[in-house]
Amino acid sequence: MDLISLSARHLHAIAELGFRVAQDGAHGAMTALRQVIPVEAYEFVAFDPATGRHRSLVSAGYARVDADAAEEYTSLAPYRQAMSLKEPLVMGSPGTERYFRRHLEPYGWRAGITTPLFLSEGRYTGLLHLHSRDEFPPEAAPVISAVSPALAHVTDLTRCVIDPLGLPSGYQALAYERGGRCRTVAGWPPSEALRAEPAMAGLAREFIDSRELSRRGLWLDSAGQWREMRIHRAGVGFHGSIQGAVIAERPCTLPYELTARELEVLTRVARGDSNPQIAAALVLSVRTVTTHLEHVFAKLGCDSRTRLTTKALAEGLCRLDLP
Repeated sequence: MDLISLSARHLHAIAELGFRVAQDGAHGAMTALRQVIPVEAYEFVAFDPATGRHRSLVSAGYARVDADAAEEYTSLAPYRQAMSLKEPLVMGSPGTERYFRRHLEPYGWRAGITTPLFLSEGRYTGLLHLHSRDEFPPEAAPVISAVSPALAHVTDLTRCVIDPLGLPSGYQALAYERGGRCRTVAGWPPSEALRAEPAMAGLAREFIDSRELSRRGLWLDSAGQWREMRIHRAGVGFHGSIQGAVIAERPCTLPYELTARELEVLTRVARGDSNPQIAAALVLSVRTVTTHLEHVFAKLGCDSRTRLTTKALAEGLCRLDLP
């Protein structure tokens, strides 16, 4: 693409666009872009990595947006080439004529630019259509190309709005919608241990339906590895519009030198079970439960069930059982 000189007005609009994406999303970004490019209509199309499909996310200025238009456009050979080059594609280019005649010409659009959206680390998130009834200025394509990494955040469906506690370093994570769909979490390595456990979606759904904001605990995976787990309420997808949860984990050993059986006893004490109830649930004698509990009191330095429960819940020492 030819190099062009940008004025101070262009540079100001580019700088403002990044701020508006963070603060106001798609419409705020386009308000900034319109300061330098006469855009009359736009459409953000998101790529959903959970389904491998594209769908219209946000649009303005069009009389209608056909439901099948997103998938049709991304199947065009010119668009696939534009993706490989990471460059905008001008409407009317060879191979786009049929799409242009079907979806745009009937409504009076005469100029259009479509750009694939890639985050700065190179991950593809979707595309942006821009249209006008008049020709775009020559600097339009270079400006759009320059701001596309910022605009890519608008169509990033892996973004999650997590509760303010956040997650500490060293964890791997996945996000879950209430319906069970699993997504990666931007900025966090995906957990293959969570992905391999089908019942994890049920735990996420049970948490989403609860009134809890977060939950901590210990999970024994199918390979026999204990994992420290944190669950946070989250909005999944564009602006957190889908109710969901982020589950994060990291390998660990049992804290305080607890045994697996002592952990089970501790977990049931924290739930409020009596010794006879614990004995019945674990198929143990009451005397054996009492012995395990004495060991737990000593290891955690507690002298009452109340203090033991408080410490277990605060430090995430209870076992998390899957549905």
